[in-house]
Amino acid sequence: MPTITERLAPLLAQLGKRTLVMGILNATPDSFYDGGRYTTLEAALARAEQMLAEGADILDIGGESTRPGSDPVPEDEELRRVVPLIEAIHIRHPNAILSVDTTKSRVAELALQAGACIVNDISGMTFDPHMPAVVARAGALVVLMHIKGTPKTMQQNPTYHDVVAEVRATLESHTRRALQAGIPREHIWIDPGIGFGKTVAHNLKLLRGLPQLKALGYPVLVGTSRKSFIGHLLGGLPPEERLEGTLATLALAVAWGADVVRVHDVQAAVRAVTIADALCRT
Repeated sequence: MPTITERLAPLLAQLGKRTLVMGILNATPDSFYDGGRYTTLEAALARAEQMLAEGADILDIGGESTRPGSDPVPEDEELRRVVPLIEAIHIRHPNAILSVDTTKSRVAELALQAGACIVNDISGMTFDPHMPAVVARAGALVVLMHIKGTPKTMQQNPTYHDVVAEVRATLESHTRRALQAGIPREHIWIDPGIGFGKTVAHNLKLLRGLPQLKALGYPVLVGTSRKSFIGHLLGGLPPEERLEGTLATLALAVAWGADVVRVHDVQAAVRAVTIADALCRT
């Protein structure tokens, strides 16, 4: 059976050649856009297969909503939501690259055993001190995101002196901790955490500042999909009406250095980044 490192190799070989698309699969009742749609195994499997058919390079599976104001989910409940789903997708599609969206080391550990290759940790591995060792031991890839506070508190008047510089410094600290834990450099991605403890203005500055984050030397993942700052800029549109705004942010994120985009709408995103790649990548 191939190791996680061997399974990741074809994906990592694409970095820099084209933008990778990570499809969001929320097995939650309360996520801000698709909460409640994929809470049964059958519905979630069907959605996974649809996103793979539409060209998703990675499926990111989460069992805990991290929308602003949300409360943590008990570990046992998060495990119940994500591990059987990851196992079922892995059995049906053994070559699919699966990511688990979690801050809990036990959830990450069992998800990696079930077939995941990536841990997408919104806390940058700071909420659970055991997470770095779990990722390193498994040979997994980790996405280190920036967040100010917790999902419960992050949008309560977030302030920065220089948002790009402060996010960059935090991400650099996260990467040092990952390297010290034994996670290889090629298995570390960074994410500025659009919408996670940021105002509309902060989000725009971070997107424009992607070249400064890219200069840290790690692949950059950007997640803007249907987020509230897009609705705000479009006059208060709800999540269901934010697709076009999302696609605009994706194209510009690619132009500014994003390597991976995390999206709800895989087919539309694949088409948008294919054109952006043709324009921006040599």
